[in-house]
Amino acid sequence: MGGRPARHIVVVGAGIAGLLTAAAAARHAERVTVVERDSLAENGPRRGSPQDRQAHDLLARGHQIVETLLPGTANRLVAAGAPLGDAGAQARWIINGRTLRRVHTGMNVAPATRPLRESLIREQVRALPGVTVLDGTSVVSLVSGPDRRVAGAVCQSRSQERVIRADLVVDASGRASRAGVWLRELGYARPEEEKRRIDVNYVTCLYRAPEEAFDGDVSINVMATPEVPRGSSCQRVEGGNTLLTVYGLLNDRPPTDPAGLLDFTKSLPADDVYRVIEGSTPVSEATRYGFPANLRRRYELMEDFPRGFLVLGDSVCSTNPRYGQGMTAAAMGVELLSEHLEDGTDPDPRGFFRDLATRVVDGVWNTTVVTDLSYPGVEGERTDDVLWMHEFFRRVIDAAAEDPDVALEVIRACGLVVPFESLAEPAVMAAVERHGGPV
Repeated sequence: MGGRPARHIVVVGAGIAGLLTAAAAARHAERVTVVERDSLAENGPRRGSPQDRQAHDLLARGHQIVETLLPGTANRLVAAGAPLGDAGAQARWIINGRTLRRVHTGMNVAPATRPLRESLIREQVRALPGVTVLDGTSVVSLVSGPDRRVAGAVCQSRSQERVIRADLVVDASGRASRAGVWLRELGYARPEEEKRRIDVNYVTCLYRAPEEAFDGDVSINVMATPEVPRGSSCQRVEGGNTLLTVYGLLNDRPPTDPAGLLDFTKSLPADDVYRVIEGSTPVSEATRYGFPANLRRRYELMEDFPRGFLVLGDSVCSTNPRYGQGMTAAAMGVELLSEHLEDGTDPDPRGFFRDLATRVVDGVWNTTVVTDLSYPGVEGERTDDVLWMHEFFRRVIDAAAEDPDVALEVIRACGLVVPFESLAEPAVMAAVERHGGPV
C-alpha cells in the first residue's frame, strides 16, 4: 500500500474540513472511512450545511494547502467555469472604506459556489486509494477500547447500526459537533466553551451581471466598518453567474427582495458592489443565514483526553464568517494533523491540541475577537491594547490604500499566509509612518 502504516482512520463529516482530513489521512493510513450523515447523491447544497448557499472564500493559504493535498484542484475549478485570479491584482479589497492598492501577490483566488468546490474535492478524495465515503450515516457514539482509548465509532444508517473499528477517529463535523457528548459518555469532561456574540445576518442571491461590470476583477469585497456595520462579498462564479452575499452585524437583517437588496448594496461603505448589481438581473431566490456568535471549544485546556480521538475545524473553533477564515483555518488544522501522523505512531491528543491552539486557532480567534470589538454594539472589554490595535490597523489600511508594499502585506495577512503580527514588522511600520506619522 505504498508504505502507508497498516491503520484505519475514521473521519466524521464530509464537508471541506472532513474531506481535506481524509486526503491527508490517506497519506498516512491504508484505510480511511469518511462518515457523513447527509446524502451525497447530488452535488447541490447539503441539509447539514445550511450556509452552503452563502459566499465562501478559500483564502490564499487555503488554496496552497488544498493544492498540496489534492493537486490540480484549481484547474478543476477553472474547467468547471470558475474564474482564477491573483489575490491582489484581480480581487478588489475595500477595508475601512479604503480600496487597497492593486499589487501582484502570486497567490490565487478562485471564486466558486460552495457546492461546486465541495463536490470537486469530494470526487478527488473518493478516488484516493483506500478511501471510502459512507453517506446517509451518522456517528452516534465512540467505542472505548483498552486503556480507555477510542477504538472506533458506532454508526447508524437508515438500514442498520454497526461498529466501525479504527485506530484513530477524527471529528470534523463542524460547529454542531457532538464530540463533547461522546466524551461525556466515555467518562471524560466536556471542553470549556467560549462564546462572543456578533449576530451576523447574511442574504445571498445569484445574478447575471454584464461582462464588464467587474472591470476585470474576479471578486469585490466591501468590509463592514464601525461607522457602517454592513458589508458584502460579490464574486464571479461558475456558470457565468455573479454571487452576491450581503451582511449586517448586530442583528441588522438585510432584505431578500431584489429592490431591497439593491438599496442595501447602496448603503455599504463603498458603492463598488452597488455599481455591479444595479445593472444585473437576479437569477435565483435570495436565501438567508444567521450566525449568532463566535464559538471556541478549549480542547487544549483539557487535562484528560482519550488517545485515538482528535477534533479539528469548526468543531473546535467557528468564527465570524465575514472574515472568510473558516475553510482556510480548517485546512491549516489538517496540515498540522498530517505532521502529527507523519512518523506513523499514535498521535498524542494533548500535544496536537496545544499545537492546534498556538499555531492555528489562537491567531484566528484573537484577530476576530479584537476586530469585532471595533463595533460599538459588540459586548466585551476594550483594553488599552485592544484600542491601540484598532487604531494601528486603521493606520495600516490607510497606508495600504497608498503603498503597494503595505497592501501586499495586508493581503498576505488577510489570506492567512503570514500571521497578522507580521504587520508590525519594522519595514511595514516604517511604511505606515511614512503615510501618516508615528504609530
